[in-house]
Amino acid sequence: MTNIIELISQPWHWSISGAMIALVMFLLLYFGGEFGVSGNLRTLCAIGGAGKKISFFNFNWRNQIWNLVFIFGAIGGGFIASQYLASDMPVQIAEATRDHLASEGIATPVTLEDGTGYVPMEIFAKEKILTLRSLIFIVLGGLMIGFGTRWAGGCTSGHAISGLSNLQLPSLIAVVGFFIGGLIMTHFLLPFLFSL
Repeated sequence: MTNIIELISQPWHWSISGAMIALVMFLLLYFGGEFGVSGNLRTLCAIGGAGKKISFFNFNWRNQIWNLVFIFGAIGGGFIASQYLASDMPVQIAEATRDHLASEGIATPVTLEDGTGYVPMEIFAKEKILTLRSLIFIVLGGLMIGFGTRWAGGCTSGHAISGLSNLQLPSLIAVVGFFIGGLIMTHFLLPFLFSL
């Protein structure tokens, strides 16, 4: 049993994830389903009765139970992986990325003593949560993501995985927009926000 845990706790090749995503997409196409994470919020609101007041939430949410199971499985899987299957190898970050982050005032995302951190503590540490910079990142960023997801008719995973697999032109346009927005954020907005 110990050997199995050691084997699965090692970093896996990226192609395994790609193959699993392709398998899920083939199954969804076969059964007529669509994949997307942001739709779960709509489903949860419908379950809570929001459809009585807002027509957008008035739909048969029972058809989306599989997607909720997927999301809760992803959360549970993430917990199991981080608590029981985590690799003791430090996070691998390219030297150029470290240099760029340092020029922006971010020491490095690897901030935990064991080298497994993924987020910059200069922004997301508990004592920094109520600073202007963190509030902009968390509150304004969250509102913009919610607005953008609703305006685009889905999230990045829905468009980039499900929409492109279905050869939908709106999804291609949305994905191009996501990349343009990411480039603008990385090269123009983040340097400004880091300077606050």
